Amino acid sequence: MRRADRLFQIIQVLRRTRKPLTADAIAAELETSKRTIYRDIATLIGQRVPIRGEAGMGYILEKGFDLPPLMLTPLMLTPDEIEAAVLGAQWVAGHADSTLARAAEDLMAKIADTVPERLRPFVLEPASRARPSWNREPDRLDMARTRTQIHEGKKVMLRYRDEQGRPSERMIWPISVGYLEAVRLLAAWCELRSDFRSFRTDRVVEATYLDEKYPERRDVLRAKWRQSLVWGPPKDT
Repeated sequence: MRRADRLFQIIQVLRRTRKPLTADAIAAELETSKRTIYRDIATLIGQRVPIRGEAGMGYILEKGFDLPPLMLTPLMLTPDEIEAAVLGAQWVAGHADSTLARAAEDLMAKIADTVPERLRPFVLEPASRARPSWNREPDRLDMARTRTQIHEGKKVMLRYRDEQGRPSERMIWPISVGYLEAVRLLAAWCELRSDFRSFRTDRVVEATYLDEKYPERRDVLRAKWRQSLVWGPPKDT
């Protein structure tokens, strides 16, 4: 492995965890020596990469560190990372809403234009393929607007029909969109049920996007929702 690639990989390994990693652990993953890792970490610290720690105790990458833009560091993507990105983009292009699908296609084009010539076949002729979408139910609400509401922590009023066709109106606090094989699920806190619920986007009759923010902090609400999934998936009733 080239030294520049190894330096980038060390950053990637440290970025995956918030717990200190020893030089032994990093060396084992990158299949190199502990002495090499010590030398590389010293180089990174000298380049002002915010790595904290010491030999024997482990190292941690502090928050707030951003890598240079992809176009300035094309060699930092490994073949496996390119394959993973392209495979994920293929799935999104075939299963997500039109806005995300177009963004996925743009992403693959940007990667192809950015990486060196020797890595371009991993984008244009990947070894892995995602199955194209089939029998996908259409979304009945604006998915791009819905994602904006999620990011901004704002409420949505839904007119909805459940599996039996029963209508209802729900004031919800949207949390996340799940993209399944044939349908999308909007996970949210439902004021009517005072609980977390999931709503199939193809069963929405109408959505009104409100400027009112919901009172719960987004990260707290999301944590509570994840905890609720331990006991089973949210219901849409």
